[in-house]
Amino acid sequence: MELHDVWFVLIAVLWTGYFFLEGFDFGVGVLTRPLARDRRERRVLINTIGPVWDGNEVWLLTAGGATFAAFPDWYATLFSGFYLPLLIILVCLIVRGVAFEYRAKRPEEKWQTNWERAIFWTSLIPAFLWGVAFANIVRGVAIDANKEYTGGLLDLLNPYALLGGATTLALFTFHGAVFTALKTVGDIRVRARALAVRLGLLTAALAVAFLGRTQLDRGGTATLIALAVAALALLAAVRAIAAGREGWSFTLSGATVVAAVAMLFLALYPNVMPSTLDPAWSLTVTNSASSPYTLTIMTWLAALATPLVLLYQGWTYWVFRKRIGTQHIADTPHPEPETTRT
Repeated sequence: MELHDVWFVLIAVLWTGYFFLEGFDFGVGVLTRPLARDRRERRVLINTIGPVWDGNEVWLLTAGGATFAAFPDWYATLFSGFYLPLLIILVCLIVRGVAFEYRAKRPEEKWQTNWERAIFWTSLIPAFLWGVAFANIVRGVAIDANKEYTGGLLDLLNPYALLGGATTLALFTFHGAVFTALKTVGDIRVRARALAVRLGLLTAALAVAFLGRTQLDRGGTATLIALAVAALALLAAVRAIAAGREGWSFTLSGATVVAAVAMLFLALYPNVMPSTLDPAWSLTVTNSASSPYTLTIMTWLAALATPLVLLYQGWTYWVFRKRIGTQHIADTPHPEPETTRT
């Protein structure tokens, strides 16, 4: 295996890690409206992800940086062609981070309500747009001989991409509902279980349509195996959460995310961005990669830094592993920021 193949796999792993981790906190953000009945319950939901949401976003920064360094042509074409949707995602992530930190800075109800609405929308929109973006990457876009995207915004809003966005939104929300049931106690935990079952069935329907279409268009043996794993894991996750086994359900919903993302990258390889104008103009792992020297240096740096990052993030989840409920939320006129509380 050449170094450019290794880095394609590593970038796939980084995106998979990002969607596994950020997926459930996007889902929790979406659930602050349909699941939480009042401000105290919304504070419970926010507190379940308060200590970890910013660490989850490190995976996105690393994936973007690795793509820029390992496959500069892929990075350039992707970020120029998908400029508007990626800009919307970036603005959402910025506003979302500000909302987490500033929501509790003032006691006024209107102030806190507006930031809570911001958390909802800035969780929902990226969860949908990431599916749209990756569906277009796998499907292929209009790339010319100069490796430039020649399409427009409406070209990205095709039925397959919109189905991909609906699938990721449903999957992340289901993942978040399972996480909420795992991290909470009391009535909110019971309602999160019931909602997770309904969301799981909706996700299964959307995933069958989206991943099935992907398999028909670009699939092979490896993608079929990944599709089967994703389907079985999702059904098992729904069954586990219905039985009240939140730990198993979260593991299985995470496996669903991993298998689904793996299927998309397997369907993409050896391309990194197929061209719908001429297959010869597609960006591949060979014609868009950096020099072997650059990839060698990156490999050594990744080997040194990655274990440290994984250890630190694992420690964070261990420290904040306990369940919380409404009884743990202090009823004060000017509460502390949620992200600093256990």
